[in-house]
Amino acid sequence: MNVVSVINYKGGVGKTSLTANLAAELAWRGKKILLLDLDAQASLTFSMIAPDEWRDNYAASQTIKSWFDSFEQGAPISLKSIVHTPTRINGRLGTAGGKIDAIYSHLGLINVDLELATNIGGATLAQAKKNFIRIHRRLAEGLSVFSDDEYDLVLIDCPPNFNIVTKTAIIASNFILVPARPDYLSTMGIDYLVLSVTGLVRDYNEFAALDQGEKVDRIKPKLLGVVFTMIQEYGGGPMAAQRAFMGKHQTAGLSVFESYIKRNDTLFADAPQYGVPVVLNRYTSGSHQSVVEGLEEVANEFGRQMKWWK
Repeated sequence: MNVVSVINYKGGVGKTSLTANLAAELAWRGKKILLLDLDAQASLTFSMIAPDEWRDNYAASQTIKSWFDSFEQGAPISLKSIVHTPTRINGRLGTAGGKIDAIYSHLGLINVDLELATNIGGATLAQAKKNFIRIHRRLAEGLSVFSDDEYDLVLIDCPPNFNIVTKTAIIASNFILVPARPDYLSTMGIDYLVLSVTGLVRDYNEFAALDQGEKVDRIKPKLLGVVFTMIQEYGGGPMAAQRAFMGKHQTAGLSVFESYIKRNDTLFADAPQYGVPVVLNRYTSGSHQSVVEGLEEVANEFGRQMKWWK
């Protein structure tokens, strides 16, 4: 079971749209996907279920915040107990055998980070390092309750920061996927994100080498690459101004997906209220079809990296 964190320090780069549509396209092709919304803005959650439904049925005890809170309350629950199946998406997945399950987020998730931070310290340096490992591996241990045949892929929609909750996702992940708009503000933090991940991996593995009384696996999440979003085309490809930012990361040695997501503000803005990602609408003409084809190509390239197809 592969675990992929989708993250960028900057918000508004199409992170949630990429996560939802990638999951939907892969499930359409028969893959079993678990979506985990770790962003307190809960945009992914509200693109699958209506806010009223979330408030009435899930907010009190059926979100990822409930799972984190259960450790503070001394009665940890299983992640399996808060997995739900969004019906509108699954009703559009065809007959290939794929599915999408989800763990919903909560607007109060931002407070979880403060609670986790209070538990990292220790009376001695050795104790502090042990607490660091215990807190940061919490999500990895939580996901271990799922067998490899339950899901082909766990996609984690991370918040646009590098706080403790985000770090638990990185440590639980095999891969990291970075969405970005081709502009200065959206791309400037990518190099810093890579440095932050490198530092986290180094610290975690160093602390894991201590005698914990049990074996702690080292981590080595791989950067799958940068997926550019909101691309405006001219002459059959990205506009020259956007190509400059895309090329910058190619020359810096970062892997950049050849495929990209085209800009269509109306199409992507309307999708969440219907609970069905754009790619599942299968438009057959015009600019909408072009957007869907771009999403399909991103899924093709992602699947090749996962070695699911050539």
